[in-house]
Amino acid sequence: MADPAEEAEPKQKEKQKNKKKAVAVDESELLTVPDGWKEPAFTREDNPKGLLEESSFATLFPKYREAYLKECWPLVQKALSEHYVNATLDLIEGSMTVTTTKKTFDPYAIIRARDLIKLLARSVPFEQAVRILQDDVACDIIKIGSLVRKRDTFIKRRGRLLGPKGSTLKALELLTNCYIMVQGNTVSALGPFSGLKEVRKVVLDTMKNIHPIYNIKTLMIKRELSKDPELRSQSWERFLPKFKRKNLKKRKEPKKKNTKKEYTPFPPPQPESQIDKELASGEYFLKERQKKRKRVEEIKAKQADAIKKRQEERNKAFIPPKEKPVVKTKKASTEKKIDIEAIKEKVKNAKKKKLGALPVEEVKLKMAADEKKKKKK
Repeated sequence: MADPAEEAEPKQKEKQKNKKKAVAVDESELLTVPDGWKEPAFTREDNPKGLLEESSFATLFPKYREAYLKECWPLVQKALSEHYVNATLDLIEGSMTVTTTKKTFDPYAIIRARDLIKLLARSVPFEQAVRILQDDVACDIIKIGSLVRKRDTFIKRRGRLLGPKGSTLKALELLTNCYIMVQGNTVSALGPFSGLKEVRKVVLDTMKNIHPIYNIKTLMIKRELSKDPELRSQSWERFLPKFKRKNLKKRKEPKKKNTKKEYTPFPPPQPESQIDKELASGEYFLKERQKKRKRVEEIKAKQADAIKKRQEERNKAFIPPKEKPVVKTKKASTEKKIDIEAIKEKVKNAKKKKLGALPVEEVKLKMAADEKKKKKK
């Protein structure tokens, strides 16, 4: 007879395995958020007693934003009053301040109000900036001024973000579902968290001299892959393009090229000293007077050569230039045979003719035509 304890053991093991499978299934389901799910809104019932302390934030704004903020400030106050947050605009100091009140129940409302005034200071229009007060919207202000040293290259790379007629920026906005504002040394982005992450990556890559078109291509592929439910849990690396960096600029070659000499184990020969040179020429054995005389003669010879060269240069101005040889033009040959008889005949014929008269042959033809007409009559 088998023991009941031994029979119970395999049953317990099977139960444990089934539990583990159930847990594994639950974890995989938790990885994906169901479509159309939204986090419930934070209401007064969640925090009925309100906040214990008053908190406030202030930001400065540039002078060119003063006129716009003055116009839209009543709308800002109205939007923040719904969350029981006070807003004040100081035009003398050029600052905006937001503070909580006794009625404020949402502790994160003051953070959203702080982001709102930050976006307004960075030239984001009020219509877009108000969206930060929603639960599913966040913002990111990316500082790009200190990423590039040269001002010219910074302006070029910032222009790449915008693209021709703002086409690149528009494509980024459509792919990330974010509103992007490029202003001065900052890029302000407003939208969902996943989109903000992509926007930051694209902006920083553009400042590192990686064109935004490459990131836009990858975003487009990711967007198509996310539509397929089978590929959601798989790695997408095999589908994404891999771009290689090409350094088209050639390295500047130095003017003076240092060519390496062939290696020899022997050291170079020792240079000759002044005494060795004097011994070789025999000058070492001369007396001081003779040495002096020789130096003076050398100096005089050098001076004579210099004077001669100078004189030759001066005389160059007085040497006449070589004249070009005169080319004699050939005279036209006038010795041509003239036919005198032919000229005489032409003159005679011209005398016979009356000025404006018809030639003889034409006159005869005309006479014949007139006679024929008479006969017919």
